[in-house]
Amino acid sequence: MLLWWLIAVPLLAGALLALGGHRADRPAPILGTGVSVAVLALAVAAAVTRPSTGAPLFTGIPAGFAVDGLSAVLVVTVAAVLVAVLLVAAGETDLRTARFTGLMLVFAAAMLATVTATDLAPLLMAWEVMGAASWALIGYHHRDPAAVRGAHTAFLTTRTADLGLYLAAGAALAGGVGSLAFDALPTASGGWRDLLVAGVVVAALGKSAQLPFSFWLSGAMRGPSPVSALLHSATMVAAGAYLLVRLHPLLGSVGWAGPLVAWTGAATALGLGLAAVVQRDLKQLLAASTCAQIGYMVLGAGVGGGPAAVLQLVAHAATKSLLFLAAGAWLTALGTKQLGGLAGAARRFPLVGGVFTVGALSLAGLPPLSLWVAKDAVLAATLAAPVPGGIALYVVGLAGAAVAAVYSAKALWFVWRPASRAVEPGAEPEQDPTGRVPAVAGPPLVVLAVGAATLGVLPLLGHGVLAPEPAPHWWELVVSAVVAVAATGWGWRSAARLPEPGPAARWWDLERAARLLLVRPVRGLAERLAAFDDRVLDRGVDSTARGTLALARLLDRRAEPAVDGAVRGVADGARALGRWARRPQTGQLHHYYAQASVGFAVLAVLAVVVVVVS
Repeated sequence: MLLWWLIAVPLLAGALLALGGHRADRPAPILGTGVSVAVLALAVAAAVTRPSTGAPLFTGIPAGFAVDGLSAVLVVTVAAVLVAVLLVAAGETDLRTARFTGLMLVFAAAMLATVTATDLAPLLMAWEVMGAASWALIGYHHRDPAAVRGAHTAFLTTRTADLGLYLAAGAALAGGVGSLAFDALPTASGGWRDLLVAGVVVAALGKSAQLPFSFWLSGAMRGPSPVSALLHSATMVAAGAYLLVRLHPLLGSVGWAGPLVAWTGAATALGLGLAAVVQRDLKQLLAASTCAQIGYMVLGAGVGGGPAAVLQLVAHAATKSLLFLAAGAWLTALGTKQLGGLAGAARRFPLVGGVFTVGALSLAGLPPLSLWVAKDAVLAATLAAPVPGGIALYVVGLAGAAVAAVYSAKALWFVWRPASRAVEPGAEPEQDPTGRVPAVAGPPLVVLAVGAATLGVLPLLGHGVLAPEPAPHWWELVVSAVVAVAATGWGWRSAARLPEPGPAARWWDLERAARLLLVRPVRGLAERLAAFDDRVLDRGVDSTARGTLALARLLDRRAEPAVDGAVRGVADGARALGRWARRPQTGQLHHYYAQASVGFAVLAVLAVVVVVVS
């Protein structure tokens, strides 16, 4: 029952709040925070007791859920970040609503179901709820056209990739898999297994905003910062990488999947890292870096470094949640998230500046902070894995780490430099500033900063699911530390002279390419099919209808009078026969005797004729 409660409590509470309307706005922040704390307690209990449960879903296809070593880490991570995010959101006036709190809880419930599912069917259902809730949260400010457009782009892009899960489920059943349980999927026969793997890979890369799907995360930054902190650092974008780690035996059952996934992750880590370097918007910088950091998780999943990928996931969740929440606090206080308008922000709000610095230095991979060890664990798994081009993957990953140090240093330089009286171009306030950071935001930011500093190093002190195997060698740690320190120093000195926005700032024009290569052809095909429907099918139906009406009118004019005449003739004849039949009915007994006598005489004559003839 513990697992059902873990999923049902946030799901039911969130649904009730989301449907409660404005009457539930006042108690919503308190109720939401209380529910999130209860969910965290349930998650810790589940991580300790490792429960499993299931229920029949379809014939031969159950809905199974379980907490094992891998999902135990994820349920606690999701629940902990949920508490921190709802606490910070309670300090923002426009987010103290039942709709926002309810949607966040529903999303968290879907994510908890996703990470504990042991079958493809319940995973698919939770995956769908997660996508729908993320669409509503990104477009929370529904009167902002840019937010609505970002929500639509995110939803349609991820939904397109999500079709891969339907393809995978169909391929599993067609391939003779007796159930949709994860451990049974590698038994799919022949080409069906390749199709199954392809569907899973596409769905995972789309949800995790990896190349070529990364662009949707840019538009998603129009959502509230607490939404970005939960969805786009610790949960939704991590779900795809988690799925690849969970289904690593399936990836290993075909030869091409592991290298493809690994190279996609490495390319995203470097390519989107370069996109982050040239961003002028802090949230866009953090979003591009999210794609890049998730790329390391995908790289780890591709080379079989599951523990290293999970370590990277947890360290990134604490680090990036912290950075997004700090960016949101500055947006509320100063009215801007443009780097040019954030000059002096860290000096003006020292607590937020301090925790942001911890998060940025962790993101840069500086020792001894979390992402230093986590990235090296992934890179160590890359060197140890029997993947073609392992050394090249290591070099690309190390280059991505250097780029991460550059964009982290750039962000730090802008928020710590002295404030200027002149307003830089493009740095005008985007909303009315409040001039303060809510006090309720302080404790969760400090807790996340501690996590960003320590979570990556703790596994090296013992054994467990987060302990990387193989552990990075001392020389790997030294090399990455030297690279990170050198790149951070260069990025700090060159922050004001980094390249102007170009294709990289537009996320390598991935959205434009998607529109040219996919959206326009599909829309053009849809328009042609619609024209065919109007000009051929619809006209055919109209012509048939017109012909039927003309035939009906012809029959009404020509055939119906004859039919009516025949009917009237039959009726008249029946009426005449009726009159003739009534004439013998005189009521006189002797008339009836006479009629009987005549009848008997006729019968006698007929009998004589028959006898004579025979």
